[in-house]
Amino acid sequence: MCNSPLEGTKAWPPVGSKKFETPSYLPPLSPESLAKEVDYLLENGCVPRLEFELEHGFVYRENHRSPGYYYGRYWTLWKLHMFGCTDSGQVLKEVEEAKTAYQNAFIRIIGLDNKRQVQYISFIAYKPPSF
Repeated sequence: MCNSPLEGTKAWPPVGSKKFETPSYLPPLSPESLAKEVDYLLENGCVPRLEFELEHGFVYRENHRSPGYYYGRYWTLWKLHMFGCTDSGQVLKEVEEAKTAYQNAFIRIIGLDNKRQVQYISFIAYKPPSF
C-alpha cells in the first residue's frame, strides 16, 4: 500500500483534452503538499532532478505516426541532478529559481532511484500563469 501524502486525494477531470504526464487529475499542489512530495521522494532514497519545458508541458504526438512514439517525453534539465540533497527546502529553492528564470515554462520534479537507475516518481511542480 502506498504511503504517499496524496493518498486518499480525490481526482478531478482534466481541463480540456490536455493530459499532463504526471498527476494531471489532481488539483495543483499547494506549497505544503509539494514539500511533502519532495520529502517522500527523499525518504525513499531518490535523487531529485528538475526539468522544464517551454511549449507543451505534456506528452503529445505531432508528425511522427509510429506507435508508442511521442514528443514531449524529454524536457530540458535544470542544472545538475541534486545528489546528496537531504532537505525539500533545497529542491523548492531550485524550483523558485527556475520559475524566476523561465516564467512561462512547465517545471517538473523527478525522483531517480539511485540503486536501480530508474525514474521512480515524477510530478508537475509549476504550470505557467497562462495555463
